[in-house]
Amino acid sequence: MSSLSTLNSSLSVKLKSSFCTSTVRSIALLGLCAAYLQGGLTKAFNFEVALAEMVHFGLMPAAPLALAVIAIEIGGSLLILTGFYRWVGALMLGGFTFFATFVANRFWEVPPSDRFATENSFFEHLGLVGGFLLVAWYDLRTGKPETSGAQD
Repeated sequence: MSSLSTLNSSLSVKLKSSFCTSTVRSIALLGLCAAYLQGGLTKAFNFEVALAEMVHFGLMPAAPLALAVIAIEIGGSLLILTGFYRWVGALMLGGFTFFATFVANRFWEVPPSDRFATENSFFEHLGLVGGFLLVAWYDLRTGKPETSGAQD
């Protein structure tokens, strides 16, 4: 057990200086927000696509809901990426993703032979919710927006 502890300690020290940087944190946050930026911008520049998505999932009134989705996807991402009320953006996107997952990925309604992709997407989106909760938790735990060097 002692050798595992020593190995863990040694690896931790070696990785900390190269991995625990603001650059890595920024790349991670951008990766977490990438799909929301892409989705929000696609909907904003092609509002017909946004309306069709709302109608497809039975969400009415389509236009106001599409505008809300665009605002949440782009606005939440910008809050996270800039560090300005990052925790608010993380909770916005986490809540949105949680709700959208139950609207768009109802794998329990899909025939068993076709269920895999929808079920997989459902649980992947729950993983995103967890990521957003961690971002909010960390930001609230530190007591200030996380805008400079990585901590903890």
